[in-house]
Amino acid sequence: MKVLFICSRNKWRSLTAEKIFDGINGYEVRSAGTEEGARIKVTEGHIGWSDMIFVMERKHLRRLKDKFSYKLNTKKVICLDIPDDFKYMDEELIEILKSRVSEYLELPE
Repeated sequence: MKVLFICSRNKWRSLTAEKIFDGINGYEVRSAGTEEGARIKVTEGHIGWSDMIFVMERKHLRRLKDKFSYKLNTKKVICLDIPDDFKYMDEELIEILKSRVSEYLELPE
């Protein structure tokens, strides 16, 4: 399964998610951001590649719908409701990600 994580700048939240989930149970994980200054800016290619998309906030879902609505019709998109309050690989962020993502993906204990 190919999983895409989206946040604003792809520096802290989505990049942390990519780092901790990539390769688990064979998942292929990528991350991207919605803003102009993002480390990796989300493209139509990212959307087409992914089987499941996790966004950190509702604004990211709105931005994806505004730009890629026709591509999102066949995609499962989940909002994790994780605010931009964490740095890269923050322990609390990792715990929140594991807890919320485990509702949708099979993760080891």
